[in-house]
Amino acid sequence: MARIPFALVAAAVLVFAVTAVAAQAPAPAPASDGTSVDQGIAYLLMIVALVLTYLIHPLDALSPYKLF
Repeated sequence: MARIPFALVAAAVLVFAVTAVAAQAPAPAPASDGTSVDQGIAYLLMIVALVLTYLIHPLDALSPYKLF
């Protein structure tokens, strides 16, 4: 008869131990920070500027000696 309350107490301790560990877990690190997003946007804008430069000045890009 003493085994039933002991089993009940053991089960309760196990449940509380599992939930206590889960409650104290630290928050996960962010998947991406704003710095990497900003850097990606900056690279994209630089590529767009480079393409626009070659589209606006096609003769300057094709001629190796006529720079101005």
